[in-house]
Amino acid sequence: MPELPEVETVRRGLLKIATDRKITGIDVLYGKTITNDVEFFRQSLIGQTIKTVDRRGKYLLFRFSNHLTMISHLRMEGKYFNLPEGEEPRKHTHVVFHFDDQTKLCYNDTRKFGRMTLVKTGEEMQVAGLKTIGPEPTTDSLTIEYLTEIMSKSRREIKPFLLDQSKVAGLGNIYVDEVLWMSQINPLEPVNHLTSEKISQLRDNIIEELAVATKHHGTTVHSYTTAFGEAGEFQSHLHAYGNAGKPCERCGTTLVKTKVAQRGTTYCPHCQILGVVV
Repeated sequence: MPELPEVETVRRGLLKIATDRKITGIDVLYGKTITNDVEFFRQSLIGQTIKTVDRRGKYLLFRFSNHLTMISHLRMEGKYFNLPEGEEPRKHTHVVFHFDDQTKLCYNDTRKFGRMTLVKTGEEMQVAGLKTIGPEPTTDSLTIEYLTEIMSKSRREIKPFLLDQSKVAGLGNIYVDEVLWMSQINPLEPVNHLTSEKISQLRDNIIEELAVATKHHGTTVHSYTTAFGEAGEFQSHLHAYGNAGKPCERCGTTLVKTKVAQRGTTYCPHCQILGVVV
């Protein structure tokens, strides 16, 4: 699933290929992609202009000229790309936005899990998922005070805790493995066992890792591409995720892959020792 760096990279691409374009037509080839009534969705947006594209966590927010917002979640394998009019969309294209400049924006999704929801601008944070979303992983939003408070109240294991979008927005399986490796925290460590020093270190690593991954246009592991059809560049910088069986960069111990919260999890058994539960 695309995580914050990948979604932010897609957003930046969409700003170049979709903003200030007027929609002249919409083809909905797979109706379940749209959570609204399909005809209502089409008629509400035909003739409108995409003014900008924002992001909150893993959600893209398309802002239209008639004060409507389309919430787009890519889920597992959703992606956007543009084509000139007259060129056939690729296989697994489910929604096509035709623009007045003779281009079209195509939404492609092999797994068909992605969804688009149209709401009045200002009401997007009342939609499920966004309604309970946690702070963005930035120095201003993700404060030490906030993390300390929510962690002191939880007995959950740290990995599922960080995967919970209501705690911190944008983290997924790849970057949770990475920040836990960087912070030398075992993925099974109970959240309320972390010291204030570890919480501070974890916060700094979350902010830094996602910023650097975004700078490298995200991580391509399976099918993720940017809005220009390009792969991310950050996969060559991963320390833990996808490196099971290889030596830990820090100590040389073989990295181990296990399952935590039903997710494949890679960690170093020497550097990330599970603390004593008290």
